[in-house]
Amino acid sequence: MNITRSLNNWRKYRQTVNELGRMSDRELSDLGIGRSDIRRVARTAVGI
Repeated sequence: MNITRSLNNWRKYRQTVNELGRMSDRELSDLGIGRSDIRRVARTAVGI
C-alpha cells in the first residue's frame, strides 16, 4: 500500500512540476510563485 501511495505521490509531484514549468514567468508571478519555487510548491501540494 505504501509503495502504491508513494508512486502516486511521485506522479502527482512530477505532473505539478511539469505544469508549473510550462507556465510563463508572468503567469507564475500572478500566482505568487517564483520559478525557483516550483519544486517546493509541488512538494507542498502533494504532501511530500
